[in-house]
Amino acid sequence: MTQLDAVVIGSGPNGLAAAITLARAGLSVRVYEAADTIGGGLRSAALTLPGVTHDVCAAIHATALASPFMQSLPLAAHGCEFVHPDAPFAHPLDDGTAIVAERSVAQTAANLDGADAAAYRKLLEPFAARAQALMAALLNPPSLAQPWLMATFGIKAVRSATALAAGTFRGERGRALIAGAAAHSMLPLDYAATAGFALALNASAHGIGFPIAHGGSQRFADALAGYFRSLGGEVVTGTQITAMRELPPARARLFDVSPHQLLSIAGDLVPRPYARAVGKFRYGPGVFKIDWALNGPVPWRARECARAGTIHIGGTLADIARSEDDAFHGRICERPYMLVVQPTAFDASRAPAGTHVLWGYCHVPHGSSVDMRARMEAQIERFAPGFRDCIIARHAMSPVDMERHNPNYVGGDIACGASTLRQTFVRPVLAVNPHVTPIKDVYLCSSATPPGIGVHGMCGHRAAQAALARTFGRSGS
Repeated sequence: MTQLDAVVIGSGPNGLAAAITLARAGLSVRVYEAADTIGGGLRSAALTLPGVTHDVCAAIHATALASPFMQSLPLAAHGCEFVHPDAPFAHPLDDGTAIVAERSVAQTAANLDGADAAAYRKLLEPFAARAQALMAALLNPPSLAQPWLMATFGIKAVRSATALAAGTFRGERGRALIAGAAAHSMLPLDYAATAGFALALNASAHGIGFPIAHGGSQRFADALAGYFRSLGGEVVTGTQITAMRELPPARARLFDVSPHQLLSIAGDLVPRPYARAVGKFRYGPGVFKIDWALNGPVPWRARECARAGTIHIGGTLADIARSEDDAFHGRICERPYMLVVQPTAFDASRAPAGTHVLWGYCHVPHGSSVDMRARMEAQIERFAPGFRDCIIARHAMSPVDMERHNPNYVGGDIACGASTLRQTFVRPVLAVNPHVTPIKDVYLCSSATPPGIGVHGMCGHRAAQAALARTFGRSGS
């Protein structure tokens, strides 16, 4: 049997990014995917009705256009076009109004009351103006390339979201705007560094945008795979790897899997100290997700919500903080914070004329089996009276269903590991290069490694760079 240069296990965005990086270096690479379709968290499917396309996991690609790796790829040439909603996101409130995050910091600030408008501009303008540089620095290994920018960001980002919001804004509108973005972290908002999620996402919304993939996220995955194949790469689907002996001979093996899956597959090859360290790696809350088919657009009370691709549902800072604290500490929240995306408002190709799709999830305790459908629909109804009357079909996925769909989502944790301050640096173990495992020529490239959650491909790209240097003795781009 001819020896391959490398095999990659898992065809999620990080696995494909690793494969592309290696193939670009002229290596022979094969990707193995357990499912019948590629993409991991980028898959789309007709979950409710024939002819209606839903994104099974990732829907908004806030970090894709910010990623230095993704920017280097000819995605459009392989069938992936991004669509920008009129506004990146909106945050409805109980008074019938909404705060809309516009592409302009100044226009967004105009949503806020009194002195809070100036406070928002002062907080975000320096980062929004340099959003690409900021996101590149956050996604790449630590360096001194942007010392002033990163020092300024770090001083604010290391705080908790509640401290940043309460210390910056007097009114509830500004505080809610920060809370809605910070809750993407899936952490209690009084945890250190949750402010960093709000700052990075808001800066990215203003400076880069929150795009969707035209036709569904599967188009994004297919474009990555198409480019990989154009480089001579091979993708094998419907093949689950459960042990090292099932892999063909290869000089390097890269795993786009959770750390615990790696331990299971590698078996006795794993040194005990590494296994013990991985055993301390903590997974975060799960998600309960619903996809809806609707007979019309969502009837938002605040009509400006119709202009946004993403909607942060949860109300005030206190409401959202309570929801995130409950999910992290094993409690069900009756009024959960929700991330909602309305793709057909900007991409009519996903559903027949007159029909719309809505995507939404809330955070729940790790591995929870509680049915959140009624609570989630009540939350949308809170800000869009008559929403329930628009539903013609729904498809729900519990944390168990999410893990069944993608084993990397342990307990429904779509981040593949809690994004705490500690696990920003110890992900999944404390190491000079956490992509390198103690097993010879075996590398971990999932979002359980830096820089973590997001469809940016940088976990895979960085792991492949490590493989190029250590196994093949060359540098890679």
